[in-house]
Amino acid sequence: MADYIVLQWWQVAVAAGLILINGLISVALQLGLEKRLLVAAARMTIQLILIGYVLNWIFAIESPWAVAGLGLLMTVIAGRAAASRTQAKFPGKQTAAIVSVACSGFLVTIVALQVVVAPHPWWHPQYAIPLLGMILGNALTGISLGMERFVAGVQQRRTEIEGSLVLGATRWEAVSPVVVDAVRTGMIPILNTMTVAGIVSLPGMMTGQLLAGAEPLDAVRYQIVIMFLIAAAVAVGTVGAVLLSFRQITTPDHQLRWLE
Repeated sequence: MADYIVLQWWQVAVAAGLILINGLISVALQLGLEKRLLVAAARMTIQLILIGYVLNWIFAIESPWAVAGLGLLMTVIAGRAAASRTQAKFPGKQTAAIVSVACSGFLVTIVALQVVVAPHPWWHPQYAIPLLGMILGNALTGISLGMERFVAGVQQRRTEIEGSLVLGATRWEAVSPVVVDAVRTGMIPILNTMTVAGIVSLPGMMTGQLLAGAEPLDAVRYQIVIMFLIAAAVAVGTVGAVLLSFRQITTPDHQLRWLE
């Protein structure tokens, strides 16, 4: 018997009904979000149900290849999502996002599995997939914010940057203030989350473990580990994405490429 309350589908349906509050607010204030709310709710539900069946299968077979395959799929989707949130178009945008998500996500997750949590085997799906999922979800937010801020900053300061380049500045000297600002922007959300964790909010993993019957201090230790892992992944991913975007937007001849 599970030592936590197993929810039935009728209970899930009751919770789903609360989305009507969002719909009513949208109608009352003429926000025009009714269709998006419906699509988002349906998409989330279908995606979670499907991943539930996939995880049941992967947990049952315990194959490293299945874990790696799902991890790669999650990484590509996360990278594409990060790129899609950046409005401006430039060559290599998706590649920059996917590479940054992959490097930060896999690097931090492998460290967590090999050193910090250290399950046996180290790729055990019960640990590898949830850890990677949480890290990717937060990393893509930082990456998308950093890329968006970087591209917007270059567009806003294009005249100033090109003036510096004409006067003999290197591309790094001309654009580095925008890089710094973009990296700072990408890291702010996780810093804000860490600041209020445990006081204003109980983070997701800790809450899930408490609902599953874990001891509070055990759940706290896991949550602290997760927050530090996420912070590291966000930092690595944001820096990587912004620097890769910098290399795509500027040329080795110290010029700016056109941004759409």
